[in-house]
Amino acid sequence: MDFALSAEQEALAASERAWLAKHDPISVRRRTIDVGPATIPGYAAKHLVDSGLIGLLTSDAGGTHVDLAVLVAEHGRAASPVPLAELALSTAVLDKLVHPLTTLAEANTGGAEFVPLVLAPAEGGPLSADISSTELRISGVTAPACAALDATGFLFAATCSDGTEILAHIPSGNAGVAVRTLETLDLTRSWSILELDLTLPAERWAVAPVGTLAYLDDALAFSRKMDALGAAERLLEQTVEYAGQRTQFGQPIGSFQAVKHHCANMALHTEAARAALWAAAVALDGADPDQRAAAVSAAAAYAGNATSSVASTALQVHGGIGFTWEHDLHLLTRRIKVDEILNGSVSRHRRRLAQL
Repeated sequence: MDFALSAEQEALAASERAWLAKHDPISVRRRTIDVGPATIPGYAAKHLVDSGLIGLLTSDAGGTHVDLAVLVAEHGRAASPVPLAELALSTAVLDKLVHPLTTLAEANTGGAEFVPLVLAPAEGGPLSADISSTELRISGVTAPACAALDATGFLFAATCSDGTEILAHIPSGNAGVAVRTLETLDLTRSWSILELDLTLPAERWAVAPVGTLAYLDDALAFSRKMDALGAAERLLEQTVEYAGQRTQFGQPIGSFQAVKHHCANMALHTEAARAALWAAAVALDGADPDQRAAAVSAAAAYAGNATSSVASTALQVHGGIGFTWEHDLHLLTRRIKVDEILNGSVSRHRRRLAQL
Protein backbone atom coordinates (compact mmCIF):
# COMPACT_ATOMS: atom_id res chain seq x y z
CA MET A 1 0.00 0.00 0.00
CA ASP A 2 1.38 3.39 -1.01
CA PHE A 3 0.82 5.92 1.76
CA ALA A 4 2.08 9.35 2.68
CA LEU A 5 0.73 12.13 4.86
CA SER A 6 -0.58 15.11 2.96
CA ALA A 7 0.94 18.55 3.38
CA GLU A 8 -2.14 19.55 5.39
CA GLN A 9 -1.74 16.58 7.75
CA GLU A 10 1.94 17.31 8.28
CA ALA A 11 1.07 20.94 9.03
CA LEU A 12 -1.64 19.79 11.46
CA ALA A 13 0.85 17.60 13.31
CA ALA A 14 3.48 20.37 13.38
CA SER A 15 0.98 22.88 14.73
CA GLU A 16 -0.17 20.56 17.51
CA ARG A 17 3.42 19.63 18.38
CA ALA A 18 4.32 23.32 18.67
CA TRP A 19 1.35 23.97 20.98
CA LEU A 20 2.23 20.99 23.15
CA ALA A 21 5.90 21.98 23.30
CA LYS A 22 4.91 25.47 24.42
CA HIS A 23 2.75 24.14 27.27
CA ASP A 24 4.91 21.06 28.05
CA PRO A 25 2.45 18.63 29.73
CA ILE A 26 5.24 16.72 31.50
CA SER A 27 6.53 19.88 33.18
CA VAL A 28 3.00 20.80 34.23
CA ARG A 29 2.35 17.30 35.56
CA ARG A 30 5.56 17.20 37.61
CA ARG A 31 4.29 20.11 39.70
CA THR A 32 1.24 18.10 40.82
CA ILE A 33 2.44 14.52 40.57
CA ASP A 34 2.50 14.05 44.35
CA VAL A 35 -0.85 15.76 44.88
CA GLY A 36 -3.19 13.40 43.02
CA PRO A 37 -4.26 12.05 39.63
CA ALA A 38 -3.57 14.01 36.47
CA THR A 39 -6.22 16.54 35.44
CA ILE A 40 -6.78 18.53 32.26
CA PRO A 41 -5.79 22.21 32.56
CA GLY A 42 -8.40 24.75 31.52
CA TYR A 43 -6.18 26.12 28.75
CA ALA A 44 -5.92 22.63 27.23
CA ALA A 45 -9.70 22.19 27.16
CA LYS A 46 -10.01 25.66 25.60
CA HIS A 47 -7.44 24.73 22.96
CA LEU A 48 -9.47 21.66 21.95
CA VAL A 49 -12.56 23.83 21.50
CA ASP A 50 -10.84 26.75 19.76
CA SER A 51 -9.00 24.47 17.33
CA GLY A 52 -12.10 22.38 16.55
CA LEU A 53 -10.29 19.12 17.29
CA ILE A 54 -13.18 17.65 19.30
CA GLY A 55 -15.39 17.78 16.22
CA LEU A 56 -12.70 16.58 13.82
CA LEU A 57 -14.61 13.43 12.74
CA THR A 58 -18.03 15.06 12.39
CA SER A 59 -19.67 15.49 9.00
CA ASP A 60 -19.16 19.26 9.13
CA ALA A 61 -15.42 19.03 9.79
CA GLY A 62 -14.91 16.12 7.40
CA GLY A 63 -11.78 14.85 9.13
CA THR A 64 -10.46 11.31 8.84
CA HIS A 65 -8.92 8.78 11.20
CA VAL A 66 -5.57 9.56 9.61
CA ASP A 67 -6.05 13.21 10.65
CA LEU A 68 -6.95 12.12 14.18
CA ALA A 69 -4.01 9.71 14.29
CA VAL A 70 -1.38 12.38 13.67
CA LEU A 71 -2.83 14.36 16.57
CA VAL A 72 -3.07 11.38 18.92
CA ALA A 73 0.58 10.56 18.22
CA GLU A 74 1.60 14.11 19.11
CA HIS A 75 -0.31 13.95 22.40
CA GLY A 76 1.35 10.63 23.17
CA ARG A 77 4.74 12.11 22.37
CA ALA A 78 4.13 15.00 24.75
CA ALA A 79 2.53 12.77 27.43
CA SER A 80 -0.60 14.90 27.37
CA PRO A 81 -3.51 14.07 29.74
CA VAL A 82 -6.12 14.98 27.09
CA PRO A 83 -8.40 12.10 25.92
CA LEU A 84 -8.51 13.40 22.35
CA ALA A 85 -9.60 10.13 20.72
CA GLU A 86 -12.36 9.51 23.28
CA LEU A 87 -13.76 13.02 22.78
CA ALA A 88 -13.54 12.94 18.96
CA LEU A 89 -15.14 9.49 18.70
CA SER A 90 -17.91 10.40 21.14
CA THR A 91 -18.72 13.56 19.20
CA ALA A 92 -18.61 11.75 15.85
CA VAL A 93 -21.09 9.01 16.77
CA LEU A 94 -23.41 11.52 18.48
CA ASP A 95 -23.34 13.65 15.34
CA LYS A 96 -24.68 10.75 13.27
CA LEU A 97 -27.64 9.93 15.53
CA VAL A 98 -31.23 10.83 14.70
CA HIS A 99 -32.13 11.37 18.33
CA PRO A 100 -32.18 14.19 20.92
CA LEU A 101 -28.74 13.02 22.06
CA THR A 102 -27.28 14.48 18.88
CA THR A 103 -27.33 17.93 20.54
CA LEU A 104 -24.48 16.68 22.73
CA ALA A 105 -22.22 16.64 19.68
CA GLU A 106 -22.54 20.41 19.32
CA ALA A 107 -22.20 20.85 23.09
CA ASN A 108 -18.99 18.83 23.07
CA THR A 109 -17.56 20.73 20.12
CA GLY A 110 -18.47 24.10 21.61
CA GLY A 111 -17.10 23.32 25.06
CA ALA A 112 -20.43 23.42 26.89
CA GLU A 113 -19.98 19.72 27.70
CA PHE A 114 -16.97 17.43 28.11
CA VAL A 115 -18.38 14.00 27.28
CA PRO A 116 -15.79 11.35 26.33
CA LEU A 117 -16.50 7.83 25.13
CA VAL A 118 -16.59 4.98 27.65
CA LEU A 119 -16.91 1.33 26.61
CA ALA A 120 -18.24 -1.76 28.34
CA PRO A 121 -15.50 -4.16 29.46
CA ALA A 122 -14.18 -6.48 26.77
CA GLU A 123 -14.82 -10.20 26.62
CA GLY A 124 -17.92 -10.33 28.78
CA GLY A 125 -16.96 -8.30 31.82
CA PRO A 126 -19.20 -7.72 34.85
CA LEU A 127 -21.74 -5.38 33.25
CA SER A 128 -25.32 -5.83 32.04
CA ALA A 129 -27.57 -3.57 30.00
CA ASP A 130 -31.24 -4.33 29.40
CA ILE A 131 -34.05 -2.49 27.64
CA SER A 132 -37.46 -2.39 29.31
CA SER A 133 -40.10 -0.50 27.31
CA THR A 134 -38.53 2.96 26.85
CA GLU A 135 -36.03 2.65 29.69
CA LEU A 136 -32.48 1.34 29.78
CA ARG A 137 -31.21 -0.46 32.85
CA ILE A 138 -27.41 -0.57 33.34
CA SER A 139 -25.59 -2.35 36.13
CA GLY A 140 -21.90 -3.14 36.57
CA VAL A 141 -18.50 -1.60 35.87
CA THR A 142 -17.09 -0.18 32.64
CA ALA A 143 -13.73 -0.61 31.00
CA PRO A 144 -11.04 1.85 32.21
CA ALA A 145 -11.65 5.38 30.94
CA CYS A 146 -9.22 8.26 30.57
CA ALA A 147 -9.84 11.67 32.20
CA ALA A 148 -13.18 10.65 33.73
CA LEU A 149 -12.47 13.02 36.62
CA ASP A 150 -12.71 15.99 34.23
CA ALA A 151 -15.84 14.87 32.38
CA THR A 152 -19.25 16.52 32.68
CA GLY A 153 -20.74 13.23 31.52
CA PHE A 154 -20.00 10.08 29.57
CA LEU A 155 -21.15 8.54 26.32
CA PHE A 156 -21.45 4.88 27.28
CA ALA A 157 -21.48 2.31 24.48
CA ALA A 158 -22.48 -1.30 25.10
CA THR A 159 -24.37 -4.29 23.76
CA CYS A 160 -27.55 -5.28 25.60
CA SER A 161 -28.35 -8.83 26.64
CA ASP A 162 -30.60 -9.18 23.58
CA GLY A 163 -27.81 -8.07 21.21
CA THR A 164 -29.05 -4.49 20.72
CA GLU A 165 -26.25 -1.94 20.54
CA ILE A 166 -26.89 1.21 22.57
CA LEU A 167 -25.36 4.62 23.22
CA ALA A 168 -26.26 6.26 26.53
CA HIS A 169 -25.49 9.68 27.97
CA ILE A 170 -24.62 9.36 31.65
CA PRO A 171 -24.17 12.75 33.36
CA SER A 172 -21.33 12.95 35.86
CA GLY A 173 -22.64 13.03 39.41
CA ASN A 174 -25.88 11.29 38.44
CA ALA A 175 -27.39 8.99 41.05
CA GLY A 176 -26.16 5.46 40.48
CA VAL A 177 -22.86 6.59 38.95
CA ALA A 178 -19.59 6.34 40.88
CA VAL A 179 -16.20 7.19 39.40
CA ARG A 180 -13.46 5.03 40.94
CA THR A 181 -9.96 6.24 40.14
CA LEU A 182 -7.44 3.50 39.44
CA GLU A 183 -3.82 3.37 40.51
CA THR A 184 -1.88 2.53 37.37
CA LEU A 185 1.70 2.79 36.16
CA ASP A 186 0.69 5.79 34.05
CA LEU A 187 1.30 9.03 35.94
CA THR A 188 0.58 11.31 32.97
CA ARG A 189 -3.16 10.54 32.69
CA SER A 190 -5.94 9.69 35.12
CA TRP A 191 -7.66 6.31 34.65
CA SER A 192 -11.00 5.41 36.19
CA ILE A 193 -13.81 2.92 35.93
CA LEU A 194 -17.49 3.82 36.25
CA GLU A 195 -19.54 1.80 38.69
CA LEU A 196 -23.07 1.94 37.31
CA ASP A 197 -26.41 1.05 38.81
CA LEU A 198 -29.08 3.19 37.17
CA THR A 199 -32.08 3.35 34.86
CA LEU A 200 -32.10 5.88 32.03
CA PRO A 201 -35.22 7.38 30.36
CA ALA A 202 -35.70 7.35 26.59
CA GLU A 203 -34.16 10.79 26.03
CA ARG A 204 -30.87 9.64 27.59
CA TRP A 205 -30.14 6.67 25.35
CA ALA A 206 -30.47 5.55 21.75
CA VAL A 207 -30.18 2.37 19.72
CA ALA A 208 -26.97 2.47 17.71
CA PRO A 209 -26.60 1.11 14.17
CA VAL A 210 -25.37 -2.47 14.02
CA GLY A 211 -21.58 -2.55 13.99
CA THR A 212 -21.14 0.68 15.98
CA LEU A 213 -19.63 -1.08 18.98
CA ALA A 214 -17.14 -3.03 16.88
CA TYR A 215 -16.09 0.18 15.13
CA LEU A 216 -15.63 2.07 18.41
CA ASP A 217 -13.68 -0.80 19.93
CA ASP A 218 -11.36 -0.87 16.91
CA ALA A 219 -10.98 2.91 16.87
CA LEU A 220 -10.02 3.11 20.55
CA ALA A 221 -7.65 0.15 20.30
CA PHE A 222 -5.95 1.84 17.37
CA SER A 223 -5.71 5.20 19.14
CA ARG A 224 -4.20 3.62 22.24
CA LYS A 225 -1.35 2.12 20.24
CA MET A 226 -0.90 5.29 18.19
CA ASP A 227 -0.48 7.15 21.47
CA ALA A 228 2.22 4.65 22.45
CA LEU A 229 3.93 5.18 19.10
CA GLY A 230 4.20 8.91 19.75
CA ALA A 231 5.82 8.24 23.12
CA ALA A 232 8.17 5.65 21.59
CA GLU A 233 9.29 8.11 18.89
CA ARG A 234 10.24 10.59 21.58
CA LEU A 235 12.16 7.93 23.52
CA LEU A 236 14.05 6.99 20.35
CA GLU A 237 15.09 10.60 19.77
CA GLN A 238 16.13 11.05 23.41
CA THR A 239 18.11 7.82 23.37
CA VAL A 240 20.02 8.65 20.20
CA GLU A 241 20.80 12.10 21.57
CA TYR A 242 21.97 10.67 24.88
CA ALA A 243 24.14 8.05 23.16
CA GLY A 244 25.91 10.85 21.30
CA GLN A 245 26.57 12.84 24.49
CA ARG A 246 27.39 10.20 27.12
CA THR A 247 31.04 9.20 27.04
CA GLN A 248 32.88 6.13 28.26
CA PHE A 249 36.54 5.32 27.77
CA GLY A 250 36.93 8.75 26.22
CA GLN A 251 34.35 8.38 23.46
CA PRO A 252 30.57 8.63 23.02
CA ILE A 253 28.76 5.39 23.85
CA GLY A 254 26.94 5.78 20.54
CA SER A 255 30.16 4.78 18.81
CA PHE A 256 30.04 1.33 20.42
CA GLN A 257 28.62 -1.37 18.17
CA ALA A 258 26.28 -2.79 20.84
CA VAL A 259 24.70 0.62 21.45
CA LYS A 260 24.41 1.22 17.70
CA HIS A 261 22.51 -2.07 17.40
CA HIS A 262 20.18 -1.09 20.25
CA CYS A 263 19.37 2.24 18.60
CA ALA A 264 18.91 0.59 15.22
CA ASN A 265 16.49 -1.94 16.70
CA MET A 266 14.53 0.87 18.34
CA ALA A 267 14.29 2.66 14.99
CA LEU A 268 13.22 -0.55 13.26
CA HIS A 269 10.46 -1.23 15.80
CA THR A 270 9.25 2.36 15.59
CA GLU A 271 9.15 2.52 11.81
CA ALA A 272 7.46 -0.87 11.43
CA ALA A 273 4.85 0.03 14.07
CA ARG A 274 4.18 3.30 12.28
CA ALA A 275 3.63 1.51 8.96
CA ALA A 276 1.21 -0.98 10.52
CA LEU A 277 -0.71 1.77 12.31
CA TRP A 278 -1.06 3.92 9.20
CA ALA A 279 -2.52 0.92 7.38
CA ALA A 280 -5.02 0.54 10.22
CA ALA A 281 -5.92 4.24 10.07
CA VAL A 282 -6.72 3.92 6.37
CA ALA A 283 -8.83 0.82 7.08
CA LEU A 284 -10.75 2.69 9.80
CA ASP A 285 -11.72 5.26 7.18
CA GLY A 286 -12.87 2.48 4.84
CA ALA A 287 -16.21 0.70 4.64
CA ASP A 288 -15.12 -2.94 5.07
CA PRO A 289 -15.47 -4.04 8.74
CA ASP A 290 -13.53 -7.27 8.21
CA GLN A 291 -10.62 -5.46 6.63
CA ARG A 292 -10.75 -2.88 9.42
CA ALA A 293 -10.73 -5.54 12.15
CA ALA A 294 -7.78 -7.36 10.60
CA ALA A 295 -5.76 -4.18 10.06
CA VAL A 296 -6.42 -2.84 13.55
CA SER A 297 -5.61 -6.10 15.33
CA ALA A 298 -2.45 -6.62 13.28
CA ALA A 299 -1.31 -3.08 14.04
CA ALA A 300 -2.29 -3.20 17.71
CA ALA A 301 -0.55 -6.53 18.26
CA TYR A 302 2.67 -5.45 16.58
CA ALA A 303 2.76 -1.86 17.85
CA GLY A 304 1.92 -2.88 21.41
CA ASN A 305 4.89 -5.23 21.51
CA ALA A 306 7.21 -2.96 19.51
CA THR A 307 6.68 0.21 21.53
CA SER A 308 7.15 -1.71 24.77
CA SER A 309 10.43 -3.05 23.41
CA VAL A 310 11.52 0.47 22.46
CA ALA A 311 10.84 1.66 26.01
CA SER A 312 12.81 -1.21 27.54
CA THR A 313 15.77 -0.64 25.24
CA ALA A 314 15.74 3.10 25.92
CA LEU A 315 16.06 2.35 29.61
CA GLN A 316 18.96 -0.03 28.96
CA VAL A 317 20.89 2.48 26.84
CA HIS A 318 20.35 5.30 29.34
CA GLY A 319 21.68 3.14 32.14
CA GLY A 320 21.56 4.53 35.69
CA ILE A 321 20.20 7.96 34.78
CA GLY A 322 17.19 6.30 33.17
CA PHE A 323 16.14 4.90 36.55
CA THR A 324 15.98 8.31 38.22
CA TRP A 325 12.72 10.04 39.10
CA GLU A 326 13.97 13.29 37.54
CA HIS A 327 14.37 11.84 34.03
CA ASP A 328 11.30 11.85 31.77
CA LEU A 329 12.07 8.36 30.48
CA HIS A 330 10.08 6.59 33.19
CA LEU A 331 6.98 8.73 32.57
CA LEU A 332 6.93 7.84 28.87
CA THR A 333 7.71 4.18 29.60
CA ARG A 334 4.86 3.97 32.11
CA ARG A 335 2.49 5.47 29.56
CA ILE A 336 3.55 2.98 26.88
CA LYS A 337 3.12 0.03 29.23
CA VAL A 338 -0.46 1.05 30.04
CA ASP A 339 -1.24 1.68 26.36
CA GLU A 340 0.05 -1.83 25.67
CA ILE A 341 -2.66 -3.54 27.74
CA LEU A 342 -5.70 -1.27 27.48
CA ASN A 343 -8.33 -1.66 24.76
CA GLY A 344 -6.94 -5.05 23.88
CA SER A 345 -3.66 -6.55 24.92
CA VAL A 346 -1.14 -7.90 22.41
CA SER A 347 -2.27 -11.47 23.10
CA ARG A 348 -5.95 -10.58 22.69
CA HIS A 349 -5.36 -8.94 19.31
CA ARG A 350 -3.23 -11.88 18.17
CA ARG A 351 -6.03 -14.28 19.12
CA ARG A 352 -8.56 -12.15 17.31
CA LEU A 353 -6.39 -11.90 14.22
CA ALA A 354 -6.02 -15.68 14.13
CA GLN A 355 -9.81 -16.07 14.21
CA LEU A 356 -10.52 -13.64 11.34
